[in-house]
Amino acid sequence: MESSSRSRSHAGSIEENTMAIIDAAGAKDTQDTNDDRMAFLEAVRASSIVPETGTAPTNKMFEAIFQILKVGKSLELIMASYQLLNELDKCFPRAYLSNVDKSNSSCTALLEPVVVKEAWSPFSLGSDATCGERQTANKNSGGPLDSSGFHLLIQNIVKVTDEMNSQALNIKSLGNMFLFQYLVNVLEGDFLPRNSMYKETMNWTLLRESLINMLLGSRKISYKGFIKDCLSLISRLCHVYAGFSHDPSCEENSAGKQHEKCDTAVAIAFLEVKNCTCISVQKLLVLIMELDMSKKKADMQGHTTRADGVRTPLVEIIIDELTYNEDILSPFLQVFNEPKWKLEIALQYFWKYISKPSVRTRRSNGPTEDATFGGLLKYFSNNTNTKNVIRKIGTEVAQLLLAHAFQAYLSLSSEQQSVKGISNSKEDASISSLEICKNMISAFNSFRGKDGHVEILPLGKEALFTAATILSTK
Repeated sequence: MESSSRSRSHAGSIEENTMAIIDAAGAKDTQDTNDDRMAFLEAVRASSIVPETGTAPTNKMFEAIFQILKVGKSLELIMASYQLLNELDKCFPRAYLSNVDKSNSSCTALLEPVVVKEAWSPFSLGSDATCGERQTANKNSGGPLDSSGFHLLIQNIVKVTDEMNSQALNIKSLGNMFLFQYLVNVLEGDFLPRNSMYKETMNWTLLRESLINMLLGSRKISYKGFIKDCLSLISRLCHVYAGFSHDPSCEENSAGKQHEKCDTAVAIAFLEVKNCTCISVQKLLVLIMELDMSKKKADMQGHTTRADGVRTPLVEIIIDELTYNEDILSPFLQVFNEPKWKLEIALQYFWKYISKPSVRTRRSNGPTEDATFGGLLKYFSNNTNTKNVIRKIGTEVAQLLLAHAFQAYLSLSSEQQSVKGISNSKEDASISSLEICKNMISAFNSFRGKDGHVEILPLGKEALFTAATILSTK
């Protein structure tokens, strides 16, 4: 009793200083105010994270921490608030699966979804925000983001990576990337337990009320425009490291001017933050594709309604973008390394240009039995088939897609061997990896057969070497 009363009084004293933190957000940044904010973050950590039975921060305290991350102008403060928010979300999740002992019926513990509806959220995703809510959000620049604010955040990061100069690498740019990473973590933490439980119960309401479903269904954003900006971001981030690391302007500016345009600490942090932002964009895309797959099941079972709306599956949008903007094809495949969906994207890209049977029934609208990686390689064993596809998409694109699909297939095969009973792809278990490797080499021979002067790309050579090595060892 005594310890709990102490913790409550300690939390109360921290909350008393929260308003000062919020009110000081718009004030001029000084060392004293930054020290006060850092002390506030450390106090929250000491009361909520360090003790074994720490108390959850109040919504007002959460808002103050989020505000420091969102409008902070110190790299130290931004990183500290980012780490604290992620740790708090792990200790006090908004959605999770809880073990419930059903002793009356059996001795086994069952999982039950728990959603803490009164918990603070960095998102404000109501159906239609009122004018008053919008005005409040504008006044408080550290408040929760709606769907348009999240989209604008992505666009701002795209602009920074697009400029590709040292002036763009400032604290604000880094803060936006940390903010984006945190928001994606929140979307993931809310979606994964809901989707896991949906697979068990087929209760679509769990996913209908998920943050990511409400974000994508908002009228405040253009869904396809949102996805295009995500793809643009992931392809640009692939080039930033090479472009920045060879940019001598940073050294010239820091050596020649007192007012440094390129701060060394920011430059070093940017390299790591860029990689983490790449991972977060990929994580966001994977969440959307998993949501699409679950929604498709709900549609087939008649669990969705008109209110759920109709969205083009993300995989189809990605394939369209990669088709009409080949400049982002290689960067996207290089960065996007989630094997299950990478293989799916490569397969659907190919089958989009492969002739379909002239007669199809309603039941044949889904993937055919040959729409697997093994079926694709067998298709390429025919020179006529190869010639038809190459004429439509080009040899280089075909090599890139085939090599990346092979990498994804091997990754999935490795996962399935380490975790028995898990199947992450549509591949027929009867097709052995040896047969896949033989057909892989045969497919590249078909490329050569069409044109004896075809140059095999470095990635294609790596795939062929891997296939030949597997064959030689087995």
